[in-house]
Amino acid sequence: MKAYIFPGQGAQFVGMGKDLYENSEVAKELFEKANEILGFRITDIMFDGTVEDLKQTKVTQPAVFLHSVILAKTLGDFAPDMVAGHSLGEFSALVANGALSFEDGLRLVSQRALAMQKACEKEPSTMAAVLGLEDQVVEQVCREIDGIVVAANYNCPGQLVISGSTGAVTLACERMKEAGAKRALMLPVGGAFHSPLMKPAEEELAAAIANTIFSQPICPVYQNVTTTAVNDPEEIKKNLIAQLTAPVKWTQSVQQMINDGATEFIEVGPGKVLQGLVKKINREAEARSAEA
Repeated sequence: MKAYIFPGQGAQFVGMGKDLYENSEVAKELFEKANEILGFRITDIMFDGTVEDLKQTKVTQPAVFLHSVILAKTLGDFAPDMVAGHSLGEFSALVANGALSFEDGLRLVSQRALAMQKACEKEPSTMAAVLGLEDQVVEQVCREIDGIVVAANYNCPGQLVISGSTGAVTLACERMKEAGAKRALMLPVGGAFHSPLMKPAEEELAAAIANTIFSQPICPVYQNVTTTAVNDPEEIKKNLIAQLTAPVKWTQSVQQMINDGATEFIEVGPGKVLQGLVKKINREAEARSAEA
């Protein structure tokens, strides 16, 4: 069974999607439609912008989404048995499996990015990667810190990301090292994604999702919040909203997909981060990049 997986923020690079635009009429049309919907030429930034331009949340999230979705639409043999996406990538997965239209998916991703940016500006907050500790130890250390800090991304065994207010995350990093972490390092991000500090963004996104039509998907999506196969459009919507303040359970999602019969993981979008994580979660798993 084929599992198609879609990356999130952080996978972007300058030049992403340019080959698709130049070599496929379908891709070119979709990229131009995206420029219209967004009200600015995101293709100029993606293809020829600077790293700094591309790092703006309002650009990064739609850019990664567009690269993934348009690549999926140009694959000749795209026939997923299941899909999943890491954080933002869940929106790409939902367009790819037919739960969302391309236009609605892009609008939601753009609104999500702007809402998250606003939430980030309300309080100094950040994220940090913790390497070499058991999940339970990371969770326990977070619970013992005075302030907001939570486990935000379960990327693979021994690699978690924590998220919260800057002071609490800084203190948690010190405690993680004392508890035996190989490394605990702050990440260059603008806010505390997948933490309670995203609550204002969650409320904004909930309103946007409520006004969007979701259809019956062609295959199940393994959502970050539940880690299980979901087909029901109403449940998909509920989990998408909860995702902003809940952790990304990537390890558990991949394990569940394997338990449910996934034999090959195909990463659709920029970079190779997810296939690397899949290999760390299960050494036997086959994982590769999609090729147009």
